[in-house]
Amino acid sequence: MVGILALITVVAGGLLRVSQHNSYTLGDYAVDNPSLAYQTAEPSPTPAPTPVVDNSNENATENLQEGSSMAETTVLTGYSLNGELLSDQRTTLSDGFYYEPLSEKLQRYITGVSYPATVDNSDSSSETLLKSVEISYDDLRYVHIRHYNFEGNPAEGELICNKAIAQDLTEIFYELYCNEYQLEKVLLIDEYDGDDLASMEDNNTSCFNYRPVEGTSSLSKHALGLAIDINPFYNPYITYNKDGSEKVSPANASAYADRTSSFPYKIDENDLCYQLFKEHGFTWGGHWNSCKDYQHFQKVVE
Repeated sequence: MVGILALITVVAGGLLRVSQHNSYTLGDYAVDNPSLAYQTAEPSPTPAPTPVVDNSNENATENLQEGSSMAETTVLTGYSLNGELLSDQRTTLSDGFYYEPLSEKLQRYITGVSYPATVDNSDSSSETLLKSVEISYDDLRYVHIRHYNFEGNPAEGELICNKAIAQDLTEIFYELYCNEYQLEKVLLIDEYDGDDLASMEDNNTSCFNYRPVEGTSSLSKHALGLAIDINPFYNPYITYNKDGSEKVSPANASAYADRTSSFPYKIDENDLCYQLFKEHGFTWGGHWNSCKDYQHFQKVVE
């Protein structure tokens, strides 16, 4: 205590000299009293931070199976846009596996991308019919599934398909999920601007896309929502030229054109995916003669 009073007295005296003699600066004071002028106080101990509980994501995993990782949770476009539908319009097989009609928001999202724009509204005074479409929005269904990705973690996926095969696809993907069959990603083709090649190169499993068969003017079964491509990069589409050469699509998947080789994600007759689609009445493009479409399953409906 005595030391503190002495320190106060010295400092006060120094400051008094500064006030009485304008020529005496703080620099002079520092020279006269170096031990005091440059003395620093010890820092106060920093209090430990108060723990904060973040409940913002409490509900984010309520629809995921126990054990899934938040890192694998993707905000699906179709899921977000179809949220306005009432639950009584949904057909549910199991938690996370269901199908339902397309909401108006989802219809607008796919129009001009995977679904053709049928009306030109650029002139506000009139509407011009662009083309007729062989399938209506009412004939399509939004399908939500779960699957295991290539890291072996549960993930969510979505498809648009013909209502005639919606139940089939929901059941097939449920069985694949129960057997931890791996699909790298299952996203709407609209995420790729309707570009089938871009979707294949990204190994995206997809279904509905109103487009012709590659290299022809004939509509693909995908245009009717009756065909699906599974892990397409590892199961490419192959056509044969007259000279015996082949064209592989996507081109950078040529290493997987040789089906005598063994590699992961290959679909053949021993594959669970093939067996399930066959049980549900689908045919496989791997059995075609004029070309081979190892990713492709389609169904003919009455």
